[in-house]
Amino acid sequence: MDANNENMAPIGVFDSGYGGLTVLRDIKALLPQYDYLYLGDNARAPYGSRSFELVYDFTLQAVEYLFGQGCRLVIVACNTASAKALRSIQQNDLPRIDPNRRVLGVIRPTVEQVGEISRNGHIGILGTPGTIASESYNMEIAKLYPHFHAYGQPCPMWVPLVENKEYDSPGADYFVKKYIDQLMQRCADIDTVILGCTHYPLLLPKIRQFMPQGVAVVPQGEIVAHSLADYLRRHPEIEQCCSRGGSTEYLTTESASKFEQSASVFMNVDIKAKRITL
Repeated sequence: MDANNENMAPIGVFDSGYGGLTVLRDIKALLPQYDYLYLGDNARAPYGSRSFELVYDFTLQAVEYLFGQGCRLVIVACNTASAKALRSIQQNDLPRIDPNRRVLGVIRPTVEQVGEISRNGHIGILGTPGTIASESYNMEIAKLYPHFHAYGQPCPMWVPLVENKEYDSPGADYFVKKYIDQLMQRCADIDTVILGCTHYPLLLPKIRQFMPQGVAVVPQGEIVAHSLADYLRRHPEIEQCCSRGGSTEYLTTESASKFEQSASVFMNVDIKAKRITL
């Protein structure tokens, strides 16, 4: 298809801050042929402690902005936004804005994968206070696997550790161990743990260090990437609208230079960003 076709546009990827870059990194590794437009609402991050109403308002603004840039498909690469806003946007706003556009989240594909990993149906979820309070993972697990049991553990200090580049410092050990211990105290039979926040892959070495032996840890990036590839295979009408130049553009609501500095930690490459206002 002609890349200059006016109907073609990048795949939008949205997060409240930097965490979604871990998802974008894995999507780009699996599907490097497409163009991507990443938007981080860093000026208003973190979303984890904000109300449902605010998260919904902020997420809708970001999705509408990316639609305004031509995106036909937007990935909400943020667990808090997926938990607090995605369903409302899909059910109430998309029919009004444009029923031919799509917004996908990170929770459902992650839960689908868990069913293939867990041996005993006891699932732990580590996430921000907002994601855990929403019980979105619990509801999705109950829907797909009614006989499973889900246990959520909020980890309020993990995002600050990552954002302040303390994720591999000795100081991080205390908080990583603390929340894992609290989770396992809820149920000693947990055999699979979902990392329900896109910041957490940067803590993965420490998480694996303090996680009891034999417990599977499930980061989301690769799962979401494979789920997106499968979605595009099943929806050629959307896939044909995705431009293929192999490029990535980065937008932030905060300072561009600040974003570039932190984002390079997540992407492992130097990037250029542009500041926008929502």
